[in-house]
Amino acid sequence: MKLLLERVPPRKGGAEGAKRVLGTLDLPRNATVDDLKKEFAQLKSKYYAERQEWRLPLQDGQRRGEAIKGGKTLESYGLKDGSVVYFKDLGTQIGYSTVFFWEYFGPLVVYPLFFLFPSVFYGATPERSLTQKLACMYWSFHYVKRIFETFFVHRFSHGTMPVRNLFRNCSYYWGFAALVSYFINHPLYTAPDEKYLYPALGCALLCQLGNLYSHILLTNLRKPGETAYKIPRGFLFNFITCPNYTCEILGWFFFNVATQSLMGYMFMMAGAYQMALWAIAKHKRLRKTFDGKDGREKYPRRFIMLPPFF
Repeated sequence: MKLLLERVPPRKGGAEGAKRVLGTLDLPRNATVDDLKKEFAQLKSKYYAERQEWRLPLQDGQRRGEAIKGGKTLESYGLKDGSVVYFKDLGTQIGYSTVFFWEYFGPLVVYPLFFLFPSVFYGATPERSLTQKLACMYWSFHYVKRIFETFFVHRFSHGTMPVRNLFRNCSYYWGFAALVSYFINHPLYTAPDEKYLYPALGCALLCQLGNLYSHILLTNLRKPGETAYKIPRGFLFNFITCPNYTCEILGWFFFNVATQSLMGYMFMMAGAYQMALWAIAKHKRLRKTFDGKDGREKYPRRFIMLPPFF
């Protein structure tokens, strides 16, 4: 099978000159997408497999050509001798676990700095309230848990991501850690009534445990090496598509009830917005994959992320 390789999928209305022929590859008829990436990396050593994305020609009604996934044969996508596939450079890649570690390590260090060294940031050394002490402990526990999950729980479906994501993600987590901590640990901070403190942080901890358990169920959903989608079941998955996001958002909600921090609420809302986009995409993907047709299982009716509203 000889494939013609071109850079960048053509867009409707786009200039034809935007396309550039990269060459051709001769592959066996039973070749997979992974074989294509391997052979292209030998042809262009700069573009190692993780840096490559390949797409089919643009079809009517599509904004861009369908991306072809590793593990599947080229013939399963309708490719044959003389077919054209389009290459996209994903840029320099970095491991998921590396990105997750640094984006979580930052808040684990940044938040306590304002608590431990108030004279550096505020020019004073005030007596710490119980709310400030427990808030720092909860914040630290949360990010220790995230780092633990990164190395011992999560099983990443993609090994790498563009290195630019490291700077974007770290800016978000590190920046909000500084903002939230600055105001909660400020000498002028007025702690809310402590009668709400223990119940709120207790609920927040339960949510964190629910988040951890959800991640464990997702990790055990597929055996090592399996890539096919499966319907998650058990615990809150029986009612919600993304209960890990549910628990995450509610955990920060109760943290904010305990601390009454405006920046904390902003951090929660920013995270909830991004998680909502991920949850909607996952819900649509599962419903499309498990449509109940041709012997396929039908995806059960579930809330997406935040029942009863969403």
